[in-house]
Amino acid sequence: MTDSLMTRIEKKLSGFSKGQKRIAEYIRTEYGKAAFMTAAKLGETVGVSESTVVRFATEIGYSGYPKLQQAMQEMIRDKLTSLQRIEVSQERIGTGSVIEYVLNCDIDNIRQTIEETSPEDFQQAVNVICNAKIIYIYGLRSSSTLASFLGYYLNLIFGNVKVISTADRARLYEELHRINEDDVMIGITFPRYSQYVASALQFAKDRKAKVIGISDSRNSPIAQTSDYFLLARSGMATIVDSLVAPLSMINALIVGTVIARKSDVIDTFKDFEKIWKDYGVYNMTPECDDNGENNNG
Repeated sequence: MTDSLMTRIEKKLSGFSKGQKRIAEYIRTEYGKAAFMTAAKLGETVGVSESTVVRFATEIGYSGYPKLQQAMQEMIRDKLTSLQRIEVSQERIGTGSVIEYVLNCDIDNIRQTIEETSPEDFQQAVNVICNAKIIYIYGLRSSSTLASFLGYYLNLIFGNVKVISTADRARLYEELHRINEDDVMIGITFPRYSQYVASALQFAKDRKAKVIGISDSRNSPIAQTSDYFLLARSGMATIVDSLVAPLSMINALIVGTVIARKSDVIDTFKDFEKIWKDYGVYNMTPECDDNGENNNG
């Protein structure tokens, strides 16, 4: 497992310069504030140059200050209360445009997700889903929306999906008690992380089922339990976390299974289209000719 930020600092502390020690001490005691400072602001706060802050980040093993900042933010996201989240976000946005801030954060989350996703883990996860006897999906709170979306489409494709949404511990294990080595369990959780989801994945693993985890950090409580871990970044925006990148990851999983089972999926959806048409499921738009005229008169 990758060393935590504090572990990295402790390992290097004795060799730091005076300026680096000031940075280290500030991060250790005030990481909640430091996590949202620019390199220049952090340097100004502790009395060193911006370049010293950047060198500090590389000295403890990060590719640059943005990665150090990301590590600090991961430390606090699961610890902040809802009121603290509102205060932090308001301070970061200031008098700027809310919509620009939020959408740019979403764009950054998707870019980071692309950079950090393992193509091998992704493809193996697709293969495991395609070969599972039963697909169990579990997510709570805001993640329950993602679980429901994924479950809806996988059930159309495979017809063997069980979406679990209970927050009752006894009910949870009742729904999982038949899971075995022929099945796959997909757990979805984002800060503030659900211990129920972590426990459910461990239960599935103990029952020899394949385990797929979808979360925002390798420090997530489900990362080590997962046989296949799909990292989808989820930046904080006031009391909620952005689920744009996680939803994109789930879309990719669905598309991946469709490609892997293309001939079966085509047959399934041909049947669906006939049913939807025969039983008037959707409002059918009348066909138009090339001039936009209604061909049905």
